[in-house]
Amino acid sequence: MASGSGRRCLLFLEKCKTMRHLREAHGQVITCGLGSNSFALSRLLAFCADPRHGSIHYAWEVFQRIQMPTICIYNTIIKAFLLNNDFFSTMSMYNRLLISGFCPDNYTIPYVLKACAKLHGHYLGESVHGHGLKVGLLSDIFVGNSLISMYCEHKSMRVARKVFDEIPRRCVISWTIMISAYAKVGDVDSARELFDEVTEKDKGIWGAMISGYVQNGCVKEGLYTFRLMQLNGVEPDESVLVSTLSACAHLGALDTGIWIHRFANRWRLTLSSRLCTGLIDMYAKCGYIDIAKKLFDEMPEKDNICWNAMISGYAVNGDGESALKLFTEMENGGIRPDAITFISIFTACNHSGLPREGLRLLYKMLTEYKIEPKSEHYGCLVDLLCQAGYLDEAKEILLKVPRSGPFEEAIAWRALLQACCKQGNSQMAEFAAERLVQLECHSGAYVLLSNLYAVAEKQDEVRRIRKLMTSRGVYKAPGCSSIQLNGGVYEFIAGEKTHPQMDRIYSTLDKLNKQFDC
Repeated sequence: MASGSGRRCLLFLEKCKTMRHLREAHGQVITCGLGSNSFALSRLLAFCADPRHGSIHYAWEVFQRIQMPTICIYNTIIKAFLLNNDFFSTMSMYNRLLISGFCPDNYTIPYVLKACAKLHGHYLGESVHGHGLKVGLLSDIFVGNSLISMYCEHKSMRVARKVFDEIPRRCVISWTIMISAYAKVGDVDSARELFDEVTEKDKGIWGAMISGYVQNGCVKEGLYTFRLMQLNGVEPDESVLVSTLSACAHLGALDTGIWIHRFANRWRLTLSSRLCTGLIDMYAKCGYIDIAKKLFDEMPEKDNICWNAMISGYAVNGDGESALKLFTEMENGGIRPDAITFISIFTACNHSGLPREGLRLLYKMLTEYKIEPKSEHYGCLVDLLCQAGYLDEAKEILLKVPRSGPFEEAIAWRALLQACCKQGNSQMAEFAAERLVQLECHSGAYVLLSNLYAVAEKQDEVRRIRKLMTSRGVYKAPGCSSIQLNGGVYEFIAGEKTHPQMDRIYSTLDKLNKQFDC
């Protein structure tokens, strides 16, 4: 039991706000005779562990002077290194704990597994998994969830699922981790199957499924799941709202976006930078650029992502001059543009027919900001050069582009192909199409080339392209369109025969055709 002065020292220790206060408290702890007290030392280390106001170096100096550290003190220093992103030291301290004869507990192993995940140390993680099994901790929910997270981080989904299935009492975090992990690797079907198994879903589980759909381009399903969440009486949090706004932006689902905005105002939710940026992106992509700009202007603090969203909003609405003006404001405000900023500003130049301005900004990006161009930048550059009539120069640049992944290279070559088709340059279009089909098995290149020949009335060439598609097993996806009506998004596919309201659709089309004929 600590004396009165000792209790005052411990109270002072708990109230520390800065390292200067901590050092004073440490001195008092020693003076009061608590220099070897495990609780006092643990609180000292815990304060130093916090990267915001602590000092990992001071924590290490304190730890080295402890003659007989307890398991609690070991756990605190292991967590300290973890929080400061020193994962190698985290593993080193864990090894030291084992050598000292301690058994890891249900606090030690989750910390160490997080370090294994960050280090991508698959074999290290398996070793720690074995330690947990040996000391009988695998039934602990914290250890189980940490194991699932670690294997998911390594994309070992089969092992992660096995651990998940063997946890005796899963919590909502277990389900959320597993659903998010499936979505992250693109296995949306498995994520949905698991989601449907959960009997009681909290907002975290709903959010994981909605976010998973949106991240994988299944925006319609994401929006439907959000509405299902509402019907189940679950209040969305910021993360869910941001994911849903992204789906609204892609689908043009303005009604749902407005509902989210009103919901945030009704419940007096703080419009964080993340949520406000989502609203700006949604309004801009739905064509309401004035509302987007009003939200942007009202934001007290704007980060890069927010500036990028507003510049991109002007770009997709064809207002290149406003995008360029905003870009200048961004620079003057001391905000450093990033690679995404330049993609947005190049897109604005393309949409507004400002090739010279785009080329000037490309030079600025390379020389002033030292940003290495990626395939998306080269794609924009190709568009700019083609707009100025420099097809040969665009081709030369693409031939000199450093090799990257096939998907990234395809973006740039597709831009050249589209430009050639617009300008009727069939010879270079063929060259670009051949390069493109080597990079991806997709119908887009063939369709563009076929349309080019059709416009030029070269029917033999059209037939040749179609035969080539058939021989290579490439099939064109049917055309698809969607409309928003009464809060719902309805999708229509060319040649569809199974729509439940097909008779009414064709009846309405017949009436419209008769009106046009009159």
